Amino acid sequence: MRILVIEDDIRLAENLRFALEKEKYSIDLCHDGESGLFHLQEYPLDLAVVDLGLPKLDGIELIKRARKAGVTIPILILTARERWQDKVEGLDAGADDYLTKPFHQEELVARCNALIRRSAGQANPEINIGPVKIHTRSQQVWVNDKELSLTAYEYKVLEYLMVNPQKVISKSELTEHIYDQDFDLDSNVIEVFVLRLRKKLDPEGNLNPVETLRGRGYRFRNQW
Repeated sequence: MRILVIEDDIRLAENLRFALEKEKYSIDLCHDGESGLFHLQEYPLDLAVVDLGLPKLDGIELIKRARKAGVTIPILILTARERWQDKVEGLDAGADDYLTKPFHQEELVARCNALIRRSAGQANPEINIGPVKIHTRSQQVWVNDKELSLTAYEYKVLEYLMVNPQKVISKSELTEHIYDQDFDLDSNVIEVFVLRLRKKLDPEGNLNPVETLRGRGYRFRNQW
């Protein structure tokens, strides 16, 4: 999953990047409102964390313009403003949640997880499809109640496919959502991850949980 952090405090932005990357998110950073709005409109993202006191374009106006432009991803406001009026203004502008500074990183991560699950129609951090089960908070994976060991990127691929079951996911979309923006999008490494994932989920070749649709992409089956 890919998160955009729009924060003008560079040290805080890097701390947020570190905390979210520990949770296996791919992170893009912007340090002013104008570049943040451009990024929201032009790049595939799963969530945005937006400070209100941004240079060039403040966070409230950024959110309003993003929503008007058709940006639908969840937006979490992160700000030092504590007045309830600011919270109401941010939510009315189109934000989905609001967290005031200072904050605990664990709470930020939990809110990000919840917003992404909610946007995908998954209220529970545990997703079960057929014999495959994942827990998006602990990032554990089971097949027929047997826990599997996946690499970080194998897990990212599986989570994105299972959060979007039956949706055909192109290789480029999958790449864009699990890697940072500077990754080589023409790489064939996704094919390697999918192949390894299939072998771990289905070593006997009986389940076929991840389908390949030639010329279109991949799809996680939700019927068994």
